[in-house]
Parts: sequence; C-alpha cells; structure tokens
Amino acid sequence: MELELKRGGRTARVATHGGELVSYRDENGLEYIWTGDPAYWPGRNPLLFPIVGGLKDGKVHIEGKEVSMNRHGFARTSEFAVAGQGEDWAELELRESGDTLAVYPYPFRLVVRQQLTDTGFTTSVTVTNTGDKPMPFCLGAHTGFRCPLEEGEAFTDYEVRFEQKETCPTLVPDANGVDLNRTRPCLEDTDVLPLDYKYFDEMDTLIFRGLKSRQVELHSKKSGKGVRVRFHDFPLLALWSMPGKAAPYVCIEPWHGMSAEAGEGPELADKAYCITLAPGESRTLGYQVDTL
Repeated sequence: MELELKRGGRTARVATHGGELVSYRDENGLEYIWTGDPAYWPGRNPLLFPIVGGLKDGKVHIEGKEVSMNRHGFARTSEFAVAGQGEDWAELELRESGDTLAVYPYPFRLVVRQQLTDTGFTTSVTVTNTGDKPMPFCLGAHTGFRCPLEEGEAFTDYEVRFEQKETCPTLVPDANGVDLNRTRPCLEDTDVLPLDYKYFDEMDTLIFRGLKSRQVELHSKKSGKGVRVRFHDFPLLALWSMPGKAAPYVCIEPWHGMSAEAGEGPELADKAYCITLAPGESRTLGYQVDTL
C-alpha cells in the first residue's frame, strides 16, 4: 500500500513495504526519487536496519549465537503498519515478529516519520528498545536520486558539493567488508566532487568518515537543479550507483554503521558505529532533503 502526501503543490508517496518514501515531486511535477527500474537497480529509498552493509560470510554473533542476516537488514523488506497520517506527513511502525526474532532476538519499536516541508522532505527514525536487555543496532538511509533530473543532461553534468572544503579519503570495500586502514585518495582540499561512473566501477561505494561537512548538494552545472541533504545525526556518508551500469541515479546515504570491518569482534555490538539502547531507551536519527 502507498500513502499520498501533499503540501503546497509538492507531492510524495510513502510505501508501507519498507516504510520508505518512494516518490517526491516538486510543484512543477519533477520527480526527484529514483524510479526503481530493475534494469539498473530495483531499490528506491530503503531503510537500513538493524545492520548497514554486509556481514562477513553473511553472519554475525548476537549474544554468542551465530545468525545469518541479509545485507542492510530486514526493515527494507518488511511490511510496516500505518501509525498515523496527516495531509503532509505519515508515520509507519515496525515491531518485532517471529521472523525478526529468529535473526535479531530483541523486542523493538521502529517508527519512521516522512514529512513534507516547504522545500522538500524530512525522514526521521525513532528506535525504541521495548525489551529487558541492551539492544544493539545500526541504522542508515539509502536514498536514490534521479541523476540526471532534466532532459538533455548527463550524469557527468552533476557534482556533489560539500558544505566545507574537505581532505578525506574514501574507504574501499571488498568482498570481506571494509578495512579502516585501507583507503584511497578522493577529496583533496576541495568542496566539489564531479560525478563520474569510474568511481563506482572501480570502488563500488564511496564511504567517507570524518567529514567536517554536515550537508552535501547534488547539483547540476547545467540547470542548477538538484538536492541538498543534511545529515547531522550520522557520522558516515556514502555515495553509490550500481557499478558497470552507467545508471541514471546516485544514492546519497547517511550511515550510523557500516559493512563488516576487518578488525571488529564477532558480536553485532562490536561493529563500528553501532548504537546500543538500554531497556526502555529510544534514539531518533533523521535527515533532511531540500530541492535546489
């Protein structure tokens, strides 16, 4: 099921499957969210919970027990319940089930609020530990944006503009995960990264840690169109487009967690940037998207 949101000529659709915002159009009808064309990538804007990225051999230990979990966790393939809806907002809720408890043995409540604004939309996620023992989790966004946005433009007409000048390498993932000591130069005293498919063909995902910037812009040098993404609650930022496809989209991904790290311990709670909630505790993380 999909819910329709409206505000000042801007519209959005929110799917109960995955709790994700799957369409956002401005007052001129221009679509910003990737359409999910399976020829390139069937995803659109998945929510990553309770892991971000992949696990070594697809397995992790939780309280000493080895379990298997699919890449990016189970929230993105789960059916959410509608917890509330107004004209320009919707809240969707996911709770534990027999299926989730089999791989993630924690009672929880996850509420996603999708809210239209005068200039775009916000997504906020509140995770609550409803059980009686500490609950580790990771959380991330994976928002795909159409790129190019306008007819007559190319992917390479776009650039990612950082809030501040950055000198920051990218982590280089491989089949075994991420090694924090294995990096590749990327941003060298600059606030602009011109988009080029070579980055994704060579490195799959650009993963930045230690950025000073708390917002980035996907910006067309031709039309001036694009989006600004503010990610104050997240320590990592990733950029991704399907390698080898010359795909007409790019994902801007704020993360609080990441793929298996070479030196991490076997437990989920050992993962870099993992959050642990005490019984009854909640944590809210969110990001904001504005059109340019």
